[in-house]
Amino acid sequence: MSEVAEIITPNATNRDEFIAECKSGRFDDVVAAYRTFPSVSITGIFDKELVQATPKSWRFLAHNGAGYDQVDAQACAARDPPLLVSNIPTVADDSTADTAVFLILGALRNLNPSMQALREGKWKGSPPPALGHDPQGKTLGILGMGGIGRNLKVKMDVFGMKTIYHNRRKMSSEGAAGAEYVSFDELLARSDVLSLNLPLNVSSQFIHDEQDAELTSELAQDSSHNLNRRVCKDEEGSCHCEHGPRTRHG
Repeated sequence: MSEVAEIITPNATNRDEFIAECKSGRFDDVVAAYRTFPSVSITGIFDKELVQATPKSWRFLAHNGAGYDQVDAQACAARDPPLLVSNIPTVADDSTADTAVFLILGALRNLNPSMQALREGKWKGSPPPALGHDPQGKTLGILGMGGIGRNLKVKMDVFGMKTIYHNRRKMSSEGAAGAEYVSFDELLARSDVLSLNLPLNVSSQFIHDEQDAELTSELAQDSSHNLNRRVCKDEEGSCHCEHGPRTRHG
């Protein structure tokens, strides 16, 4: 990048210092900024306050991450002139789906208590861990059939799982990798394993809560996992539904 543009690195170590640096004129000729994911620990959420502090010359914000919940895209769009935001939505599809496979098998096979018992030298468990479940013949429910969901569906085909999904709108058979489209309530009722693959925003926050857990099949209550964004799922509510506490969440 230094061959085609002058690189300016902020000196700020916290949010107030960054805003002051923006207002000082140091970034007045900046056209684009590359934002790393860990930078939230310095600036906090890139919200309306930060957007308004940026110079008018600053037109592009390149966010180094798939999810952009750390950036208030509406505030960026509302600025005059708009601050255009880019992200990298597909780069982590494979690796995130791989992690989902690990979480699904771990939840079904009840691996975490077994591994914990081994670390404590309790080779047979004390008490022995509950028996696991075979993935073969089970139904995988995917909430959010994007790039990660499609990737996960293809990977879990190898384990003999049938996949159903729910999105805001039905996808083509090719786009859903052959998975069956169902309503949200049917997804909860039919899924043996429930995978949440959602961007974090106001609409998706706590989309799966205690009330939804009551509608979910018993095995899925034990074998659900929340991929991508922790607060898409009300962890406490889902783990303490009417049917009793759930122990195998990924």
